Amino acid sequence: MPVMSVFEQLERLLPLVSKPVQYIGGELGAVVKDWDAATVRWVLMYPDAYEVGLPNQGIQILYEILNEQPDVLCERAYAVWPDLERLMREHGVPQFTVDAHRPVKAFDLFGVSFATELGYTNLLTALDLAGIPIDARDRTDDDPIVLAGGHAAFNPEPIADFIDAAVLGDGEEAALEITSVVRQWKAEGQPGGRNELLFRLVRVEGVYVPRFYDVTYAEDGRIASVKPNRPGVPTRVAKRTTMDLDKWPYPRKPLVPLAETVHERYAVEIFRGCTRGCRFCQAGMITRPVRERSITTIGQMVRDGVEFSGFSEVGLLSLSSADHTEIGDICSGLATQYEGTNVSLSLPSTRVDAFNITLAEELSRNGRRSGLTFAPEGGSERIRKVINKMVTEEDLIRTVVAAYTHGWRQVKLYFMCGLPTETDDDVVQIARLAHEVIKAGREATGSRDIRCTVSIGGFVPKPHTPFQWAAMATPETINHRLKLLKQAINGAGQDDFDKSIGRAIGYRYHDGEPSLIEGLLARGDRRVGAVIRRVWEQGARFDGWSEYFSFQRWVEACAEVLPRYGVDLDWYTTRERFEDEVLPWDHLDSGLDKRWLWRDWQDALAEQEQDDCRWTPCFDCGVCPSMDTEIQIGPTGRKLLPLTVPGRRPS
Repeated sequence: MPVMSVFEQLERLLPLVSKPVQYIGGELGAVVKDWDAATVRWVLMYPDAYEVGLPNQGIQILYEILNEQPDVLCERAYAVWPDLERLMREHGVPQFTVDAHRPVKAFDLFGVSFATELGYTNLLTALDLAGIPIDARDRTDDDPIVLAGGHAAFNPEPIADFIDAAVLGDGEEAALEITSVVRQWKAEGQPGGRNELLFRLVRVEGVYVPRFYDVTYAEDGRIASVKPNRPGVPTRVAKRTTMDLDKWPYPRKPLVPLAETVHERYAVEIFRGCTRGCRFCQAGMITRPVRERSITTIGQMVRDGVEFSGFSEVGLLSLSSADHTEIGDICSGLATQYEGTNVSLSLPSTRVDAFNITLAEELSRNGRRSGLTFAPEGGSERIRKVINKMVTEEDLIRTVVAAYTHGWRQVKLYFMCGLPTETDDDVVQIARLAHEVIKAGREATGSRDIRCTVSIGGFVPKPHTPFQWAAMATPETINHRLKLLKQAINGAGQDDFDKSIGRAIGYRYHDGEPSLIEGLLARGDRRVGAVIRRVWEQGARFDGWSEYFSFQRWVEACAEVLPRYGVDLDWYTTRERFEDEVLPWDHLDSGLDKRWLWRDWQDALAEQEQDDCRWTPCFDCGVCPSMDTEIQIGPTGRKLLPLTVPGRRPS
């Protein structure tokens, strides 16, 4: 039977909420398929507001890949703001998709992609609004299979009670294999019901089903073991790695938003993975090895994507875009093709030591300059050695001066506070570095119209990194250091300070409280699920937004829930882990050898740096042999195809 749209009910509520356009769908690139013609039906959700979720690359890629299958239907959902949530509860409107406004509960599979753990409470809201039992053990054959994906899925234990499965690693092939399993199970008449389907899914590479694993705890609160509880379930679940990105040139038809979003551009992922070895960076660690897209595929994707969408900015995405072995030819080729049009290029993620004058010239050739962000991460040379961010002060000054002399008047510098072994002086050094940047920029350009913004984030230790054993700094420590930094930027205690320099430096920061809760969720185990449930019941929503986040609510929930297990908030956050400790995610295999991670943690404490294995011999991190993968980099020797730009005659 067809599933009816809830739009008629929803439409009456939209005049009563903020930004109603975000709920109506119909974007360029959106797909609405016949319900009855589909065998397998997916809904993909980004658990945040439309303006954050719509540009998400992972959701867009899977949305397009799944909808290309003739018998598969895939729609999207986003978190609804609290104003609409209240009205939906009052009027009985369930959680819906934005494509055809169908109830989420009607689908076979409900996939939720977590870029950050602070979206967990929004998952519970969506489940409750959809009429899906929050606890996975209470679901029946009438409920969709709830899957978690994204970087946070590499430790899904805090939400193990709320999800049916997690998908580790790249999703392109995994989503199609999951679809195939569900298709076959339905064709056989759904034998064994929900439990049998989950048992079939656990045999798909990269799929972890928490209910098939039992966790035991030692008397001191630490985990004693995590073991399968039935035959045929793997002891460890290994991540998926998509090789040969040229075979997956998605999104071909990017979604063009109706409402304002955080990014409005056509984004091309030019390579995946990173081997720079920044010790704090989970994304770099869990996405190894490096896999480059070829210059020809990138050129074709840009042409097709811009022609379809009409976007005026092309973002060349990766964890460190300027590290692509053919980035110079990519940028010069695209700049030539789009010269004289309204299309500009940007490298949203650029390492200080990979950016150069040639790139600066190509990115600014058509006169439009998107923002430049560089991430030294640490203010002092010492702390940069600890985190393996091999960037010198000379590197930073040279790079920023290159940007200033090629027309940029403002750059953003990103740092972290609360790093392992950090001192007050390490943070105050950020101010000195910013002052030197302004001075060098003024001297190089002869202009005083030079600015930089210092942005500070709180450090959060993440699973599958060398810092997974580290203790977090307390919010009081971080807030104290942020206060010292602000005073130093403004020249406090400096008799000969040029006040105009302080005025040229913008200062943005996140205090230590949200970071501590993110740390709780990032390294938590199944016992933390009760805390998540409690804060959600107390009204927690959109914890990634400062206007909704309540640190006190989380602290009170931890004090109420965790003592029954013999642990507390500090035990999960400000406690350093032992070498032999069983970590909640040890049974989830990112490919990284735990012994290698521990050695790198000891190197960090000794302030020893590690080279990038793209250009040096292997350091035995374990990924390539255990995952049967390899680094895929150029140069290929090929040039950008002579693609014509829409509206221009070929030369």
